[in-house]
Amino acid sequence: MKLQVAIDRVPLDVAKELAQILDSYADVIEIGTSLVKDYGNLAITTIKQATKHAQLLVDSKTIDEGHYEFTQGFKHGADYITVMGAASLDTLKTCYQVSEALQKTMVIDLLEVQDEKIAQISGFDNALYALHHSIDREDEFDAVATVTKFHQKFPTISRLAIAGGIDLLTAQDLAKQGIIEQIIVGSAITKAEDPIKAIKQFKEALLS
Repeated sequence: MKLQVAIDRVPLDVAKELAQILDSYADVIEIGTSLVKDYGNLAITTIKQATKHAQLLVDSKTIDEGHYEFTQGFKHGADYITVMGAASLDTLKTCYQVSEALQKTMVIDLLEVQDEKIAQISGFDNALYALHHSIDREDEFDAVATVTKFHQKFPTISRLAIAGGIDLLTAQDLAKQGIIEQIIVGSAITKAEDPIKAIKQFKEALLS
């Protein structure tokens, strides 16, 4: 299981410093949507230059103009780029074609996407499908139960990631469950008093 660390809602110089600190431990470093909106492609090139080991995910949350946004994102150093599952099927197809041609990965963000649409977009074999609990939602999120339910409904979707308040215990339970390919952790690592200690704890949780 891969550990993806999301860096979000900080100035670019702070994001660069965090990326350098976490690079040796994270499998994937995510440039959060706020950084994409605040700094554009400069955020991608800056974080790319600051890292040597981790892959780079750009959380662009593309909803339209898929060819342009994915081409630009990969050109500037992304390994993964997100497209919203709510986008049109044609947009998803376009993003997938760009990703496949460049041997990169399309991530489909399933935030608030209903089952009927998920079934419609379930055929992108090399895409990573991200179960995502909105930060704005006030209800509690049971990640393990969500994964179980999703896997039962859509067993043909084999590549799954999950985001939304993942703590150490949840990470350990998800690892034991053995379904998820990638867990996404943000402030539990990046806002920790000691980010290196925090990321090491998460890595250990995934191995336990």
